[in-house]
Parts: sequence; C-alpha cells; structure tokens
Amino acid sequence: MLETVDFSLEALPKDEYKLRRDQLTDRLVVLQQQARAQGVGLVVLFEGWDGAGKGSRISDLLYHLDARATSVHVTENLDVKAARTFAGALYGVTGFYPIMQEFWQSLGMRGTTTFYDRGWYTAAVQHMLYAEYGSLTMAQAEKAKGERKAVAAAMAEARDERHISALRRHLTSAADFERQLVDDGYLVVKFFVHVTKEAQRKRLTRLHDDPATRWRVSEEKLARIGNYEEAYRLYDNLLEGSDFAYAPWHLVNGEDKRRANLQIAETLVNALSGALAAQPNAEAAAAAAKAQANSAGALEEAPLFGRAPEEEARILAAAQKEADEARARAPRASRFRQVDDPPALDQVDHGLALDLTVYKEQLKEQQRRLNRLEMEMYQKRIPLMLMYEGWDAAGKGGNIKRVAQALDARAYTIFPSPAPTKPELLHPHLWRYWTRLPKAGHVGIYDRSWYGRVLVERVEGFASPSEWARAYDEINEFEQDLVRWGAILLKFWVDVSPEEQLRRFHDRQNDPAKQWKITDEDWRNRDKHPQYQAAVEDMFRLTSTPFAPWIVLESDDKRYARVKALKIINDALEARLREN
Repeated sequence: MLETVDFSLEALPKDEYKLRRDQLTDRLVVLQQQARAQGVGLVVLFEGWDGAGKGSRISDLLYHLDARATSVHVTENLDVKAARTFAGALYGVTGFYPIMQEFWQSLGMRGTTTFYDRGWYTAAVQHMLYAEYGSLTMAQAEKAKGERKAVAAAMAEARDERHISALRRHLTSAADFERQLVDDGYLVVKFFVHVTKEAQRKRLTRLHDDPATRWRVSEEKLARIGNYEEAYRLYDNLLEGSDFAYAPWHLVNGEDKRRANLQIAETLVNALSGALAAQPNAEAAAAAAKAQANSAGALEEAPLFGRAPEEEARILAAAQKEADEARARAPRASRFRQVDDPPALDQVDHGLALDLTVYKEQLKEQQRRLNRLEMEMYQKRIPLMLMYEGWDAAGKGGNIKRVAQALDARAYTIFPSPAPTKPELLHPHLWRYWTRLPKAGHVGIYDRSWYGRVLVERVEGFASPSEWARAYDEINEFEQDLVRWGAILLKFWVDVSPEEQLRRFHDRQNDPAKQWKITDEDWRNRDKHPQYQAAVEDMFRLTSTPFAPWIVLESDDKRYARVKALKIINDALEARLREN
C-alpha cells in the first residue's frame, strides 16, 4: 500500500492552502458539535514513521476543535528493560496488563473525539519485535549473515514469516477493537503518515542536533533509520492486513504538510458528514433510554404480591412468550469454536451436598492450598480472574468470601457489577471491564460480570436485540484477549433450584439480619424466570469456548459449591504453575 503515496506533487500555494484549510476547519468545528449532540464518537488514529510529523498534524487539528470534547492519548515506547525483568514472561504473560487495555482505558465517550498519537499497531509491532529479537530494532536479524549465508538467509525468511504470523495474531485484537467501536456508534479514522528514508533521516538528525529538541530523538530512534527497508515491509504487511472496510487506512504524505493537513481535515469532514446523515437505530435508542432510566432509578415498579391465580398465569404466559421470541433472535452459532458438551440447566444435579464435618475439613485444606499457590502465582506474575454469575440467592457472595478468605488482602480486588453509570453507558459495554482488570500476579474476582449484556440487559430491554446478539462474540473476543495476555480465566455459574431459591428468599425476608440481601428486584426476577433461563441457555451455547468454558457450581448445598470452586481454582493454578 505504501507505494501508492505520491511524493512528486508540487507544493500548494500558501493562499490556496489557507482558503481551503479555513473552509474545512469551519465545517469540522460545526460537525464536531453536531456529533457531540447526537452521541457519535470519533476515534482518530495516527500511525507512521518516527519523525513523520504525526504530533504536528494532531496539534494543527486540536487548535481549532472544542477542547471540552477532545482528548489525546500518546502511546509510549515499550520499556525493553522492564520487559526483560518481567517475571511473567517465562510463564506466558505478555505484561502487567493486556496490550489493548491502555487504548480501551483512554477511549472517550460517544459524542467526544479521541486522538491516538500512535496506538495499538505501534504497540503490537513493538511487542512483536521484542518477542522475536529481544529489542525494538531489527538489526539483530542481520547478524548471522556472514558465515553460513545460505542458512542465515533461510532463517531470515523464516523470521519474516513468523513476523507476519505474529502480526496477524495482533491484528485480530485490532480488528475486534475497531469493529466493536464502529458497531457501538463510533467512527474510526486511521491515518498512516508516510515519509521516505532520506526525509526521515534529515528530520531526525535535525531534531537530534538541536539541544532544544534532542530529547525527542533517542539514539535508538537514530539507529532505526538503518532498518528502514525492513520496517517498510513490516508496515506494508500491517497496513494491508488491517485495511478493514469499516475502518480503512488513509495514507498521508508527511513530507507535504499543507496537503497533509487538507487531506486529514477533508477525510474527517466526510466521515462525520456521512455518520450524521445516517438514520438512527430506533431499537438501540429506546434500549439506551431505558438503560439510562434504570441507572437513575426511575423505572416504574409493578405490584409483586397479592396477585390472583389468573394474574399469575397471565404473567407466566407472557414471560414464556418473551423468552421464545428472544431465543429466536439469538445467533444460531458463534464464529468461535465451542466445547462439545456445554452445560445445560436441566442436567444440573441439585442433590449434591457435603456433610458439615467433611466440609470444614476440606474447606480449610483447599484454602491453605490456595494461599500457597497464590503466593507462587504472585511471584511468577500470573493474573487470575474469577467470574461469578448465577441465580439470585444462589450463594455467589458466600462463595466469593471463602475464596477471598484464603488470599492476601493486598493481592485481590472484588469487582461488583451494579447498574452502569452514565459515563459507562456512553462507552461500549465492555469498557467498564477493560478498565477493571487485575494487575498480573493479582486476582480479580467479579461478582456478576460482562455477561450482564446477554442476561439482565437482554431480558430487561436495556440493550436492543441487535446489541445483545452481537455481544456473544464480543465477549468471546474479550476473553480470548485475556487468555492470550496470560490470564487464568475461570467462569462459574452458581446454580440453585427454584424451590431452594424461594426458600432462601423467605428466609432473608423474615430475618432482620438478612433483609438487606433481598430486594423487590429479586422477586420481580422470579416472574421472569423463563426469560432468564432462555438467556442462560443461549449464553452457555454461544460462549463455552475451549479456552474459557463455563463451570457449573451446584449450590443447593452452599458448602458443596464452595469446596468445588476452591478445588477447581487450585487445580487450574497448579496446572499453570507446573507448565514450565
């Protein structure tokens, strides 16, 4: 793709440039305000060569835009020294956090503009180069070309193939990120600022020779000029592999600042104009309004008690009809391979139980085991993520408490999932979880989770059918990124029979010390049991991947479920720690 950039065009006259620039800038300012009002998010990524002028292009734009609705994220270079001393690297962990986390974390809300000065492609390339060569320069690949030229050449070709293969793995995460943003109401506009080798050399040398700007050009950056041809091939593969229809690349001649500024402004004007002219999705808008009302606590309440049998039958029939309609709108299959035998609610054994004496012995044994393994896990910087979903009153909180009891208080965080806040609702649904990840070596425990999108949001109408239908694979993508980062991810479904659930509801209702555990929402959810059961069955069917399968904790007897969870966690930790 890079060969299509024309460096031979004559420079634009200053007067012509200023006239066109002012016209485009005025139009862009108006469009930014319209996008803010309509909730259209804009993500603008600048990639390109060192010294190509990416920062100057961003600065020229920001000067004119509303600063209240813009932000800039600058991607720092990979810290090679820190990477070399990172203990988790020996155990398949790529860093303290997944590569994509910083880009999710810095993402602005819909209605704002987020500029990325270098981004997920730069990060991917740097991690890939470090993994292959142990540094950020490709010069080491040429060291062997002396003695055994034929073998060295073959090895260099093999390295090229590994580069491309590794790059494609990183491109999967990039494609998922960009597509999820576009599906959620963002525009993704990607610029690659291109310069020739000679232009890059002159610019970097000039910056390095000036004491006032020397800090911007390290010796390593100067050294990379000699790898221009090698990097050119790498960038070209990157661009071709990530030129998506929903987020195409725009190649910019960085040697012609005037044409570059005009091209960038015109591209943004066209993109925003097209997005603002599109018809809004009525279903998504209605679901968003309902979710906002729920966040504000403004939803209407229905009577829960004292209903006649006819009314109960009508409610049940309506619930079953809604369940059947939602099941029909769920995807038939996932693009991810699923396990051969996913869990099934009708196969859960509700009679499993532990004797109290046996429970106390096994609980202490497994907690001591977990404590030892967690210390080792911390030293080896392996992240552990424990995710709990399940029926109301199934025993999630008690299960989590017994796990946390065995851990160092400094090593774990419990992340609850209450109704999303307004800022969370103005981001993609996974944003609130990308920003709530445990640091490598620590434990993240999720009391309900990202599956709310395909459970409560599906049933209550807080997400439109198209939104929750595509969420299954968005979740699979998220979990794949977590596992590729190096996390141990365990997903527990805490199950309880309807009869035992009702008994626990009454127990909570009648015990002043437990009344805080029961709410009107819990009772309302029993009315919607058919819808929730259908949602759970679709969730099992579409998100039980081999790398993150669902695990059922039979919790009619809470003691049994607690010990089972601890054993599974310990077995998973031990298996991982003994891999090397």
